[in-house]
Amino acid sequence: MFLIHGIKRIKTGKSASRQLRRISNQIPSIIYGIKKPEIYISLNHDEIFNMQKHPDFYSSKITIKIQDINYLVSIKNIQYHCFKSRLLHIDFLHL
Repeated sequence: MFLIHGIKRIKTGKSASRQLRRISNQIPSIIYGIKKPEIYISLNHDEIFNMQKHPDFYSSKITIKIQDINYLVSIKNIQYHCFKSRLLHIDFLHL
């Protein structure tokens, strides 16, 4: 089981996501599920990039902690940069 610390974000859209990536080394992400509201979050890029090297990262359940609330999620989709070794966006499915 992996534990990731996240920050809830208010600004969404292309320009807000680019600012997150460029200025603060964060990854824009979303947690969604059936009959549950969407939660827009940002995660530390280096923390996630190092975790993904673990062989069980993509298939295991992940706990995301946001302001003392834990969300049990699984990875639904990850977007990578086409030629840099950078993550652009992660979609999580709320379990």
